Amino acid sequence: MKTPTLAELKKGFLYPARTTVAAVAALLAARALGMAEYYWAPVSAVIVVQSDFGSSLQLSWQRLVGTAIGVTLAAVAAESLGRSVIVYACGLLCAGLLSVLLRLARPANRFAAIAFTIVFLVQRAQPPWVVALHRFVEVSLGIVAGLLLSAVWPEPPAANPQAQPIEPGRSTPEPPPT
Repeated sequence: MKTPTLAELKKGFLYPARTTVAAVAALLAARALGMAEYYWAPVSAVIVVQSDFGSSLQLSWQRLVGTAIGVTLAAVAAESLGRSVIVYACGLLCAGLLSVLLRLARPANRFAAIAFTIVFLVQRAQPPWVVALHRFVEVSLGIVAGLLLSAVWPEPPAANPQAQPIEPGRSTPEPPPT
C-alpha cells in the first residue's frame, strides 16, 4: 500500500473540511433559533454539500419542496386520521404520488418520504403542525447552510474527479454511454 503524498492528503481533506463547516454552521443556526431537535439541520447540511453550486442549487430546491410536502401531509394525516400503519402507508404513498404529479425528481420524493416518516411516526407532546413546522425549519437551515457553503467555498473540480456535471432539468448526472 502506497503512502499518500502531502498533496493527496490536502486534496482529500478538502471535502471533509467543507462538510464540517456546513454542518457546524447549520447546527449553530438551529441552536440560535432555539430549535428543539437542532440535529436535523446539520444532517441536512451534510446531505446537501455538493461539489459545485449548480448541482447543489438544483437538488436543494427539490429537497425543500419534498420536505414541505412530507411535513404538510404528515401533519394533516396525524391530526385528522390518527396514527396507524395503514394511514402511514397511505400517506407515504400520497407523498410520493404528489411528487410525481408535480414532476419532481427523486430527491424531492426521498425528502418527502423522510419528512413524512419523522413527523408522522415520532410522537411529541406538541401538535403535529408544530412538529411539522420545526422539521421544515431545521431541514431548511441545513439545506441553506450546505448551499451557502457550496457557493462561498466551492470544491475545485480536480478535488472530485468522479463528479459529473448535471444538466438543467435533471436531478442526476447523465449516465456514461454503454
